[in-house]
Amino acid sequence: MTWDDKKWEGLTGGYKNPYDPRPALRKLQAGDESVWDELWNELHHQGDIGEASYATVPQLVAIQEQSSTVNWNFYALISTIEIERHRRDNPPLPSWLVDSYRKAWDRVFNIAIRDLGRTNDPVAVAAMLGALALCKGQLKLGAFIAHSDFSEIEELLEERNSWSKLYGESASGKNPYSQGE
Repeated sequence: MTWDDKKWEGLTGGYKNPYDPRPALRKLQAGDESVWDELWNELHHQGDIGEASYATVPQLVAIQEQSSTVNWNFYALISTIEIERHRRDNPPLPSWLVDSYRKAWDRVFNIAIRDLGRTNDPVAVAAMLGALALCKGQLKLGAFIAHSDFSEIEELLEERNSWSKLYGESASGKNPYSQGE
């Protein structure tokens, strides 16, 4: 869908109200990262998403493809949209958007692999790993990674694997080979 397509004007966001994300996307494209709050608030609300959410994914992918910075918001938001797309009470992906949405997700894999080499930020890494699982069709694994915080993962590993008893300090999740990161 092009920037001047009239379909943008009739799309709804997470609140089921009309939302045109183009102004926010243009700001993001220009390097203004402050729009992430708006995108999160308008495209997703307590599991609800709308057609504007779906239409934004290919645009976000194109922007991240050209970006030299890594922002966890990109991976977390597109993953949230993809996960919630499968929720029974959310609208289906419109037929006119299926091709560009799927092609965008095909490109996410290479973008995430590239960006993994650019950061050791644990939040960004977790968001990328969740997105990678989704790229491979692993909805439940992607949802688990994307929706779990570090304390939940620690609790699960402790409960199932007696982590603190069996593994040393070097198994904390930090990269033992990095220089001061």
